[in-house]
Amino acid sequence: MNEQRHQPSAAQLSEIAATCACSNVRKAARVVTQLYDEVLQPTGLRSTQFTLLVAVALLGEAPVTQLAEALVMDRTTLARNLKPLECLGLLTVEAGTDRRKHLAKLTEDGRQALASALPYWEQAQHRVVTRLGQERWHALRSSLQATMTLAQPL
Repeated sequence: MNEQRHQPSAAQLSEIAATCACSNVRKAARVVTQLYDEVLQPTGLRSTQFTLLVAVALLGEAPVTQLAEALVMDRTTLARNLKPLECLGLLTVEAGTDRRKHLAKLTEDGRQALASALPYWEQAQHRVVTRLGQERWHALRSSLQATMTLAQPL
């Protein structure tokens, strides 16, 4: 059956562009990422790398699968993001006792890089919170946490 489809109108497209949750969240994420990347630039770390180092530090010797779940990332993307940090000697990814399980762990250089980057992260965080204001920041954070429940199975 060949069903004829109607082209969306300019008004429909404008409505989608203005209200699409995915598009708006991604645009906001890019703006925030750019701000953190700019502030973290002297450290040589990007905001995504800083976030990975924090997650690995929190989990200790973490299975990559657990790390991916904590960061709400697929394992392939996570592995691609861990590789540069491993090449820089900031973390290791090694096979665990079960060859299918790989463990990520910060190195001493990784702990030092994280400590050195912390004041820059604090500066970026302060800038975001100050520009939004405490009340809007807390509301946004709460909304983002509620939004992340979408990733959980029904």
